[in-house]
Amino acid sequence: MDYRLTRRDLIKKTVFGITSFVFLPAISRIPLVQFPESERLGRVTVGMVEIKAKPDQDSATVSKIYEDSVVPWLREIVGRRPFRNNQRWVETPDGFIWSAYLQPVKNRPNLPVNSLPETSLGAGFWAEVTIPYVDLILSNPPARSPWLKEDQTPRLYYSQVLWIDQIKRDEAGQTWYRVNERYGYGDLFWVKAEAFRPLKEEDVSPINPEHENKRIVVHIGHQTLSCFEGKEEVYFTLVSTGIRADMNGNRTEQWETPLGVRPIWRKLISVHMSGGSTGGGYDLPGVSWTSLFEGNGVAIHSTYWHNNFGEEMSHGCVNCAPEDAKWIFRWTNPIVMYDPGDLTVGMPGGTMVEVIES
Repeated sequence: MDYRLTRRDLIKKTVFGITSFVFLPAISRIPLVQFPESERLGRVTVGMVEIKAKPDQDSATVSKIYEDSVVPWLREIVGRRPFRNNQRWVETPDGFIWSAYLQPVKNRPNLPVNSLPETSLGAGFWAEVTIPYVDLILSNPPARSPWLKEDQTPRLYYSQVLWIDQIKRDEAGQTWYRVNERYGYGDLFWVKAEAFRPLKEEDVSPINPEHENKRIVVHIGHQTLSCFEGKEEVYFTLVSTGIRADMNGNRTEQWETPLGVRPIWRKLISVHMSGGSTGGGYDLPGVSWTSLFEGNGVAIHSTYWHNNFGEEMSHGCVNCAPEDAKWIFRWTNPIVMYDPGDLTVGMPGGTMVEVIES
């Protein structure tokens, strides 16, 4: 029997299953980070935060921790943060941190899968990061994305969703997934497989699809979002809409969430978002559960870079906690299937989104 592989056989094995390969020696030595053992964790989303003795901005500072530090999240309580709507604080074993600076995360590593399903996009699957963060290895340097050029330690964070299109195993037996972000700049990454949970059909299955009279109301003054079926409110959450004033407190239209009634016209399981200008721009990979309702890109979407819901934070979009954005994505029309994971509709569009100020 001839056991030699033809070129066609080799390609098939590479696409549909695991192949062994040799990484650069340094890559296999990158370990998964050991995070604190706690069911609930918080990841620092800014450069530095102060841990306070009490849930009060004027309380004594116990210590300081830095971006991407992960701490046990014991409980969330109401404290004092002057001049802010958000008065929520997180208790940690060492003291209290203002909740805006801590992304709620969990540490749930996964068993790697051994094969890629075939889809209309080619072999691959959607997958969600289920650990606080995971380091990336750029597969096709030089870096193209602005965020990657500026970030010396590129990472993906809890709740991000991306497309996986290859599986490989290194000489040490470690399984790696290749992240190939759709609608990005073309950067490809290798990442340890344990960080990702493959999404299932039920993750995108529609909620109450039989109800035709659905609408969303975003209240800028209250920083809230409500979902209605007829006259009944079926979902309510805090959000962060566009910033209405500049650093001097002057009203500006630059980043406001536009008022009015518009239909959802496109939905994507994951998208790379970028915009703005140098010094005031943004470049965000793997923004999940995105529902666009305004022609220039304003959307309701998941947010992993802050936890300050109830305060204006965005460049026009409606920022939601990941679980809220996912529920809204599944509940609204148009219905998006796992394959291909995005859908654009013509007029009259899908579920209506009404943005009001007062």
